[in-house]
Amino acid sequence: MEITFNTPALLFPAISLLLLAYTNRFLALASLVRKLHDEYENGKENHILLQQIKSLRYRLRLVRYMQTLGVFSFICAVFTMYSIYNQWVMGSRFIFAVGLLSLLVSLVVSLLEIGQSTRALELELSDIEEPGKFTFIKDLLTGKEKKKEEE
Repeated sequence: MEITFNTPALLFPAISLLLLAYTNRFLALASLVRKLHDEYENGKENHILLQQIKSLRYRLRLVRYMQTLGVFSFICAVFTMYSIYNQWVMGSRFIFAVGLLSLLVSLVVSLLEIGQSTRALELELSDIEEPGKFTFIKDLLTGKEKKKEEE
């Protein structure tokens, strides 16, 4: 396979948009951290708040890894173009492959962060649900909602 200037150049807009999405996730997490910090400072300490703080710390670490790997992938694309310019064929192939792997790992870490984000939302919802109350999914599976309507 021949790598031309166009090959790594195709990654620039994709990586840029990905980094923008990662930055937005970081800003949202920063806002949540500030909110939870204020709650903790005001004495609203409970076990769910402490679990949320622990979850946010893990999510921030994941976002940092996502951003680092995305930027590294971007740098690899630039070095690939430089290698192509200097006609270093083997070097450009190697650097491009490393950049693609970095991008792949960044996306996998992003998937992990999305899973952690979902668990954090479930934790938040557990705080407002009544104990023993059925959720929408459980109601659908057991047919409890239909029984309520029939009565």
